[in-house]
Amino acid sequence: MTKADLVERVAKEAEMTKKDAEQLVEIIFDSIIDTLNGGDKIELRGFGSFRVRERNSRKGRNPKTGEAVDIPAKRVAYFKPGKELKELINNGK
Repeated sequence: MTKADLVERVAKEAEMTKKDAEQLVEIIFDSIIDTLNGGDKIELRGFGSFRVRERNSRKGRNPKTGEAVDIPAKRVAYFKPGKELKELINNGK
């Protein structure tokens, strides 16, 4: 599903214009990004949680040349699905 597909689905389900649905989706995404940038976590009961993990700097290798490369430390967003979402996905097969 793409962002455009999501906007279309929200517009259809909520009986609103695509423009309004796109604005709503943007607000939700921006809220998630702002919260994670602030160092907080997001928990959506029945769906899952978004958090930020700190990755330490490390040594890597350029696969083409084999040369050692320094990989800097960074923050990475990750999603952990909730129990209900896992059950819905596994029982949906």
